[in-house]
Amino acid sequence: MKRMGFVLGIKADQIAEYKRIHAAVWPEVLATIARCNIKNYTIFLKEPENLLFAYFEYHGTDFKADMAKMAADPKTQEWWVICEPMQVPLETRKPGEWWAEMEDVFHTD
Repeated sequence: MKRMGFVLGIKADQIAEYKRIHAAVWPEVLATIARCNIKNYTIFLKEPENLLFAYFEYHGTDFKADMAKMAADPKTQEWWVICEPMQVPLETRKPGEWWAEMEDVFHTD
């Protein structure tokens, strides 16, 4: 299992809508997340900076392939069409990233 963290901006005027839709994520999207070996997925919001922090645990063996499977899912694509206009990717993200991946520097159980 690998712990993963990602950060992304969100438009201030979209926060309420983002919270509303994430209170009832579509079952098909949740099923795809599970099929892609992701567990314990959480998104946190930090205001007034308007940053989203996503944390999840990856239980697969090929993250790139699982993310390609997720990106190919039609219902997930529909979900992203709704979410992406609300978001502001960091200028410092790596090429090909939307959510900027973070380095895991400490953990304790």
